[in-house]
Amino acid sequence: MTDPRLVLATHNDHKVGELRAILLAAGTVPGLLPDEVVGAARFTDVQPVEDGVTFEANALIKARALAAESGLPSVADDSGLAVDVLGGAPGIFSARWAGRHGDDRANLDLLLAQLGDIAPEHRRARFVCAAALVTPEGVEHVVRGELVGTLLTAPRGDGGFGYDPILQPEGYDRSCAELSPEEKNAISHRGQAFRALAPTIADVLRG
Repeated sequence: MTDPRLVLATHNDHKVGELRAILLAAGTVPGLLPDEVVGAARFTDVQPVEDGVTFEANALIKARALAAESGLPSVADDSGLAVDVLGGAPGIFSARWAGRHGDDRANLDLLLAQLGDIAPEHRRARFVCAAALVTPEGVEHVVRGELVGTLLTAPRGDGGFGYDPILQPEGYDRSCAELSPEEKNAISHRGQAFRALAPTIADVLRG
């Protein structure tokens, strides 16, 4: 078995696969092999308390905890949906908007109900991703990516996860959940953030 070189601070298998694909696409991080990128479950079942007030703060909390636990360079992201007419909410509370962490359907249903009487021209929103790299030696680097679009009135598509079925990116006639993984990764907030973080990851892994 190949020894891991980089740990992703998530227990979500969908996110592990998506982030691994972004980092490995077209040699984003030269020399990095698929088996060298692993999820947090390889090292711990414990998830740190995300009590930061920004996406960046929460990403750093997760990356610091995993770097300390694994002894390896660790990457974390904190992502969410910011809706203009809701003043940026759900924001950092996106994953638990309906009260229970990770209940995608309940989160979608609640948000759509809250926006039920909002006209299409006022349904502008953005996916936000803060991605952080932390090493056991104390290197820390944080970047941010955003994907702007319009919220649909009902979910569409079977791909992706989270709020993907209700955000239609600017310039597209499909929701994020209707895009292929390659299409989505090319424009997504996570794709932007992790590609921006990739040169720093490459520098760290080169030693």
